[in-house]
Amino acid sequence: MRKLIISFFVLFIANSYGQELNLPVFTQYMADNNFVISPTYAGIGDNLKIRANGLIQWAGLKEAPTNQSVYADFRIADRSGVGVSFYNDKNGNTLQTGFKFSFAHHLILDYYSEQYLSFGISYNINNFRININKFNTTTENPTIDPFVTDDRRTSNNNFDVGALYRYEGFFLSFNTNNILEKNLDEDIRVSEPNLLLNYQVYSGYTFSGPEKSGLEFEPSVYYQMFSSDKRSSTDLNFKFRKFNRNEDYFWAGISYRFLNDQFFKPLNIGPMAGFQKSMFYFGYAYQITTNELSAYNSGTHVLTIGLNFLQGISNCPCTQSPIH
Repeated sequence: MRKLIISFFVLFIANSYGQELNLPVFTQYMADNNFVISPTYAGIGDNLKIRANGLIQWAGLKEAPTNQSVYADFRIADRSGVGVSFYNDKNGNTLQTGFKFSFAHHLILDYYSEQYLSFGISYNINNFRININKFNTTTENPTIDPFVTDDRRTSNNNFDVGALYRYEGFFLSFNTNNILEKNLDEDIRVSEPNLLLNYQVYSGYTFSGPEKSGLEFEPSVYYQMFSSDKRSSTDLNFKFRKFNRNEDYFWAGISYRFLNDQFFKPLNIGPMAGFQKSMFYFGYAYQITTNELSAYNSGTHVLTIGLNFLQGISNCPCTQSPIH
């Protein structure tokens, strides 16, 4: 039991320390919302796409990390799109809220072979604070450090940039997040990381099943690496869609996440499913915690609801959705 508590404490501290480096990306992007990962997807697909996500990690544990976010992107011209996102993240006594504004432009490399190149940029505002009202005293520390007199609020501005290449059903995106270093107060914040840079690569292929089957398959891989300590992880994903005559569809899939030096020790593994009916979208993902904490929580749950509407403002094939 003592080993389990120590493991949980180390994991919690690592999560809290890394929270400001990057918001948690679990499988929200698999809910037909690649804009979660990269600004380059702004304006691709339906003219106005809205996704709202609710996430709870390690459900069943007291004060489990939670996250709520809303993403929306739409076309503003034949070959351009914009997007916005809002998020609220809580991890123990750390609280984080923020906003992103994104712009993307899409180019046709070759019309007949369906090759497109997109570039995107996001401006980020992040608000971070520590909730000292929930600090507890212990036998070893009977009083709270008198130096801690406020919530240590701070705001940061930063940028993400990315590029996306598409060739028929193939896609490959590369994203660089938080390209600016964070300014720190040397008197009180020397232990915080100032290098927030991280890299993300997302690639996959969408292909159709037998003729008239209405089936579509999409294997994909998602990689992220943190520049500060060179940690990296990979998601291996597979999903399929089944369409009806009205272009509505349901989908299902599975995701396997691991640290890149521990392939056979997955961090999370779990199924996901959802559907689109007319303009309404719904998705649910479940990830099993595979370490010793699995006996004390029911896994990670991600719920997504969304709307797709106002399709058809652009006739440019470079803004057409990869979902057929």
